[in-house]
Amino acid sequence: MLKRLIGNFRWGVLPVPGRLIAVIFFVSLFVLPLISGSSSYTLFILAFANIYVIFAVSWDVLSGYTGQVNFGHALFFGVGGYGSALLYKYTGWQPAVTIPLGALIATGIGLITCLPALRLRGPYLSLLTMSFPLILVGVFMSFTRFAGGSYGIRELPPIADSRLAQYYVILIVMTVSVLIMWKLTDAGSRYIRTGLIFHAIREDEITARATGINTIRYKMLAFATGGFFGGIAGALFAHILTVASPPIFSLTMSFQVIIWTIFGGMVSIYGPVAGVYSLFLLMDFLRGIPVIAQHRFLVLSVLVIVMLLFMPEGVAVWIRNKIERECPRCKLTNVAWRKECRACGAHLH
Repeated sequence: MLKRLIGNFRWGVLPVPGRLIAVIFFVSLFVLPLISGSSSYTLFILAFANIYVIFAVSWDVLSGYTGQVNFGHALFFGVGGYGSALLYKYTGWQPAVTIPLGALIATGIGLITCLPALRLRGPYLSLLTMSFPLILVGVFMSFTRFAGGSYGIRELPPIADSRLAQYYVILIVMTVSVLIMWKLTDAGSRYIRTGLIFHAIREDEITARATGINTIRYKMLAFATGGFFGGIAGALFAHILTVASPPIFSLTMSFQVIIWTIFGGMVSIYGPVAGVYSLFLLMDFLRGIPVIAQHRFLVLSVLVIVMLLFMPEGVAVWIRNKIERECPRCKLTNVAWRKECRACGAHLH
């Protein structure tokens, strides 16, 4: 087993720059706090970034890979947060129990919202999904005794006793979540075919249905997956802030995740990761500069516009296309500066 893993790493990771960079990036996230002795604030911000990574990748699975563009993804984020908070409030259970259960509640909400959305496409689907979090905000605001109204549910228990432990718990959850979603959407996987089917639904749903694919089942799977991991992100978010309140459903939250994903690159699991770590950390850095702090959203807007003009496929995808090249014969990924494919020997230039 170990020999096989080493062989897969040598053949499938080391020769592919994008995958090698991803491995180095995730390893550095685990090692950096131990080496540099990062401050409590730095760990706090990185923990938030890891939560947003889960949230952004879950949106990409639903909207990027299957083409079901969701303008109300904060619904799952908020349901996960409120679900975990309500379970703690009325049962006293700890985050280790309430966070997965909150994610399961978000999964159920994802399946419920999927039902009316199955008959819609394009902007009609997007507008419908945008309305759901607004409806739930009104519900939670109305039931003050049950959900705390505009104040929300406060004094939630933290995920761990220290910032360092909290950082590692969230980092592990993020790494596992991203790996699961990557494998689920991998069109080249020999064992899981959902990625190929998601691509087919996005490109031409009618043709996919004509070939015998049960598109309704796989669209429901996409909504459930987006709901589950979006719910995990929301539950982690509520417990790291120790409060779940109505702003967790805000449209700002929904559109932030869209901007992060498009900036990094849609239909690429590493795109949302790169987008969150680029823009979220940049915005936090600019907040600490008094001269620019009030204009940081203008800087963000300019960056996004420049990216859309010169790198419409996303920053991470643009970089990948510069350092990788696909073999025209066997479709294997090679380093861009190779002249011949490392597997079949076909000319790459």
